[in-house]
Formats: sequence, structure tokens, C-alpha cells
Amino acid sequence: MSPEFRKVALIVAVLGFAVALFAALRPDDDEPASTTAAATTQAATTEPATTAAATTEAPPATTAPAAPTTIAIVVAGGQPTGGIQRVTLSKGEKVVLVVSSDVADEVHLHGYDVSADVAAGGSAEIPFTADTVGKFEVELEESGVQLAELEVAP
Repeated sequence: MSPEFRKVALIVAVLGFAVALFAALRPDDDEPASTTAAATTQAATTEPATTAAATTEAPPATTAPAAPTTIAIVVAGGQPTGGIQRVTLSKGEKVVLVVSSDVADEVHLHGYDVSADVAAGGSAEIPFTADTVGKFEVELEESGVQLAELEVAP
């Protein structure tokens, strides 16, 4: 064999070996990079790995708090207009109970033990969070008139 042929054969063999080695060691598209590549990337950064990972993730979605549910009750002639309201709420829901009345009394939400005085011709607001499951009566406390029944579902 001529020395030139050996030289060409050696170059072809080395190139073939290099291509085979590259194909065998490169990461698949479906698999994450090898730990060596990750270590090299981490060593090149000045931040710890946890900070670097946190910056590549999308920030958590933030939603504005939902507006509270308003339950409006009008009392005329000492009775709820339209009769007793029946309202179903979800546990954890923010609620504002608004009572407009032509008679002075105390509006009381049983089970939550919250109340507010309402003047004749005025209104009262009772904000609360529906955090207790069950059925609860809203009434004009002194006259004993039921205004609403609230059901809090889990």
C-alpha cells in the first residue's frame, strides 16, 4: 500500500469514528440534556441553580379577587318585598348583605352572629365570608320577620 492511501484511509477512519461517537453521545430531542451539559451551564452562571430554574418558568397566574356577591333586600311595610329570598352561596364566597327598610330594626344573620341596625328609610350593610356550610336565616330581629334564607354549599 502506498503511504498516501494509508493516510487517506486513516483520515476516513478517524472521521467515521468521530461521526459515530457524535451520534452515540448527543442527547435525543425527547430527553433532557445530560448532567454534564447541565453542570457546565450551571458553572457558567453566577446564580444558584434554583434561581436560574425559577427565572425560566412562567410566573404564576394572578387573578384579581372576585367582587363580593351582593344580596339586596327591600323592606316595605315591615315585610320583605317579593317575599323571603332564598339564595345559595358557595363556601368561601365573599358576600355583602344590603337591607333597605322603611322601619327601624336590627338586621341579624343567624349562624354568623353578625348584625347591623337599620334606620327607618335607611339601609344597612353586612359584609361577611360564607365560610360555614348550612342554611342561615336573615331576619329583622326585633319584629321577628324573616327576610332571607341563605344556603352555603361546600
